Amino acid sequence: MRAIRVQATGGPEVLELAEADRPAPGPGELLVEVAASGVNFIDTYQRSGVYSMPLPFTPGSEGAGTVAEAGPDVAGFTAGDRVAWAMTPGSYAEYAVVPAAKAVRIPEGLEDRTAAAAALQGMTAHYLIASTHPVREGETALVHAAAGGMGLLLTQLIKARGGRVIGTVSTDEKERLARGAGADEIIRYTEADVAEGVRELTGGRGVDVVYDGVGKDTFDASLASLRPRGTLALFGAASGPVPPVDPQRLNSAGSVFLTRPSLASYLLDRDELDWRAGEVFGAIADGRLDIRIGGSYPLADARKAHEDLEGRRTTGKLLLLP
Repeated sequence: MRAIRVQATGGPEVLELAEADRPAPGPGELLVEVAASGVNFIDTYQRSGVYSMPLPFTPGSEGAGTVAEAGPDVAGFTAGDRVAWAMTPGSYAEYAVVPAAKAVRIPEGLEDRTAAAAALQGMTAHYLIASTHPVREGETALVHAAAGGMGLLLTQLIKARGGRVIGTVSTDEKERLARGAGADEIIRYTEADVAEGVRELTGGRGVDVVYDGVGKDTFDASLASLRPRGTLALFGAASGPVPPVDPQRLNSAGSVFLTRPSLASYLLDRDELDWRAGEVFGAIADGRLDIRIGGSYPLADARKAHEDLEGRRTTGKLLLLP
């Protein structure tokens, strides 16, 4: 089979297409023929060495496809089932081994590509708005990179709970996409001071929560945009990691809360996985949640996908197609 391999950490150029033996599923595992693999910023962190991975490795932590073989001691899945997964390495390949405990069945009527595009980001958006800071009706949220894959999902889910969304974008096209997803207000971070814009749009109060997947470039503005006792959910670092923070800054900002959540901590058992995946896939299936696939690349073009993602030339979700 063909797979993308990383022999040494570095830039997108280290992503190499290679031939590999088709793996065999072990106890409790599924061998899945991959229909689509999601491209996420966590893949770039692992590729570059920001997140340590044993070398060599096959990137990709999200995908969807058809079960080719079920290993010993697997219950609930058989060959031919369509499944999706997240937080499982090795998805940039024609076949992937997926623990059955992390696989979810794709509902009838939902395409494999859509499921792959929604698994990791969809469940991430779900835990952020339902658990990290449960959005209540009438609250205001600041969503950075509102036209990206995560931003579009967060905006729709916040609006569904009765919240108000202030989104940050950089271009006319991205503003159009963010507003199409339901964003109430837009701040062009390339043209205006974000924190000042937030204060103007909230009558000086600040927002109840900031969902920040950008990191270093937006952290200060995020902190300055919060109301007293507001929450900053720093769920990613697209622009680089945030330098160490003096806890006194949280006091000065109004006794605010700072959290650095990750999906793994919000999928602690099968019930939690089924709840989050079920709500996300259910909302897509009945038309309440729209998944925008901004780009699809052949598996061999993984390097180009990473270059486009890191260069902020994309909107919506990116997929690799084996």
